[in-house]
Amino acid sequence: MTRETPSEGVVPLDELEVLVVVDNETDTLSSIDEGVPQRPEVAGLIERTPPSRHYQGHACKTVFDRLCCACHGFSALLIGRRDGREHRLLFDVGPYPGIWLDNAERLALDPGSIEGVFLSHWHFDHSGGLPEVIAAIRAARDAAGAPPPLVDLHPDRPDQRGALLPSGTLAMLPADPTFEALDRAGGRVVTHGAPHPLCEGFFLGSGEIARVTDYETGLPGHHSFHGERGEPDPWIMDERFVAAWVRGRGVSVFSACSHAGIVNACLTAQDLFPGLPLDLVHGGYHLAGKGMEKRIAATVHDLETRIRPRLVAPGHCTGWRAKMRLAEAFGPGHYAPSLVGSVYRLTATS
Repeated sequence: MTRETPSEGVVPLDELEVLVVVDNETDTLSSIDEGVPQRPEVAGLIERTPPSRHYQGHACKTVFDRLCCACHGFSALLIGRRDGREHRLLFDVGPYPGIWLDNAERLALDPGSIEGVFLSHWHFDHSGGLPEVIAAIRAARDAAGAPPPLVDLHPDRPDQRGALLPSGTLAMLPADPTFEALDRAGGRVVTHGAPHPLCEGFFLGSGEIARVTDYETGLPGHHSFHGERGEPDPWIMDERFVAAWVRGRGVSVFSACSHAGIVNACLTAQDLFPGLPLDLVHGGYHLAGKGMEKRIAATVHDLETRIRPRLVAPGHCTGWRAKMRLAEAFGPGHYAPSLVGSVYRLTATS
C-alpha cells in the first residue's frame, strides 16, 4: 500500500446508496439542506405507491400507514454500483427480527437481493435479529436460485454482555446468537478479525479499530461474560466498521455504535485509505449517557478540524445532546442525521 493507494482489493464505486432499515429515530417531515444527498422516507413511499384516487387533477397517495417503525438498534443496507454491476451488503440487523422484516417490507426491500450480512460487534441491539433475518434472506435467495448469504462475524464472541450502573445493578443485554444458530439459519458463516474486502472489493470490513485519541476510552462499566465468568470489558475490541470508496467523493465510514470512538474509527479509515478524504460518517457515535457526554466537545472539535468529513450522519446511540452540537457545527449543508427509512445516494463526481 502506498500513500496514494487505498486498501488492497477495494475498488472505487460509481455510486453508493445507503438505506436505513433500523434506527432509533423516525422523522420524515423535517427539511433536508440544499445539496445534502439524503431522501426522506416519505419521498420514497410516494414514488412507489400507486394513486388511491384523484382530486382536481392531483394524484392522491395513501402513505402514512406505511412508515417504518423506529427502535433502539441499527441496520443499514449498503448498495454499491460500479461498471453496471451491483452488490448489496446488510450492515447489522437490529434487535428484533419482526421490526427488520416489517420495515424491509414497507421499504420494498427484497431480502433475496442481499448477498452478505456484516455484524459490527456482538451487542443484541445489532445482532439480536440475525437468525430470523438470515433465514428470510436465505429463503428468498433459494427461491431466486442465488447462493446462500455470507455472514461476516468477528471470531471473538462473548456469551452475553451488560453495563454496570452507578446503582450497582448490571443492566444485561440478551445473549447474542451463537455461530451454530446462524449456520442453521442458512448463512455461510465466516469470521474475520483483520481488514478484508467484501463483495468483490465494493466494501471493506475494517478489522480492529486503533485506539488513538486520549478521550475515547471505551464504554464505562461494560462487562462481557463467557459462561459464568464475567469481566470488565470497556474496550469492546471485536467492534468493526465498514467503509466504501466513491470515486471523486472519498471514503464513507459506517460505524454502528462507535464504542472505539467515532474519531478513532475515522482515523483508522484514513490509515486504511491514505490520501483520500472522508465523505459520509454514518451510524451511532455513542455519545449518550453521562459518562459519554463528557466527550461531546472533543469529538465534535476533532471531527471538524482533524477528520473534516463531507457529511456527518449521526444516529442510534449518538444522543440528542451530541446531535445538537453536531448540527450546530456541520449545518447547514453537512449534517444529515440517520433516520429510519431514509436514503443517502452518493454519486461519483469524476
